[in-house]
Amino acid sequence: MSNTVIHKSNTRGYKHLGWLESYHTFSFAKYNNPERMNFGVLRVLNDDSVYLGQGFNNHPHANMEIVSIPLEGDLEHKDSMGNIAVIREGDIQVMSAGTGITHSEYNKNKDRVVKFLQIWIIPNKENVTPRYDQISIRDFSQENKFFQILSPSKEDQGVWIHQNAWFSLGYFSEGNSDEYQMNKAENGVYVFLIEGDAIVNGEQLLKRDGIGIWDVNSVKVEATADARVLLMEVPMKTININ
Repeated sequence: MSNTVIHKSNTRGYKHLGWLESYHTFSFAKYNNPERMNFGVLRVLNDDSVYLGQGFNNHPHANMEIVSIPLEGDLEHKDSMGNIAVIREGDIQVMSAGTGITHSEYNKNKDRVVKFLQIWIIPNKENVTPRYDQISIRDFSQENKFFQILSPSKEDQGVWIHQNAWFSLGYFSEGNSDEYQMNKAENGVYVFLIEGDAIVNGEQLLKRDGIGIWDVNSVKVEATADARVLLMEVPMKTININ
């Protein structure tokens, strides 16, 4: 029998710093909810908006897999590894913080807010050499079907991380559906509805709602309005650091 947890968009943590507006699905910064610390190794799912000419000053991370998915606008990235890049809607960025990195992100647009998802995954290896990667997903995106954007393998489609996790995106027009097959039976899957309305394994979700499901072999998503859906399959146990 499957297990589920539902996080409606209006139950998320929230902060507004003038330059940043952020919604937290899981405990983060001053939002501390003991019942919402993580979903397996999925530790952070932040829905961020960065205002014109503003951004995150240089700050450190270690032993975390950090994934950024831009939704609107252009975000400039700089880090201690020497990378200077701009990530845009249709891209995915990943950093393995490992032994330690510092980085900054800024909205260089003059006419619009940058919106992006900031996701942290607890790795299965500590103190790895830090690394950075960024790709465009435009060339392999599909309509009305999930397509993979992240995995544990350097050889697979999308970016890779130090964890047995798989991310997929789906762009669905109203009335279409797809069934996602789990890669590992011991994993769970967290579905985040970026846009639109959808039924996920029988549960109705609206824009920015999330649902975690585990002890299942597959997950079915049916769009009840045009929808953009992020699906994150992750290990449910967080103790396999080595």
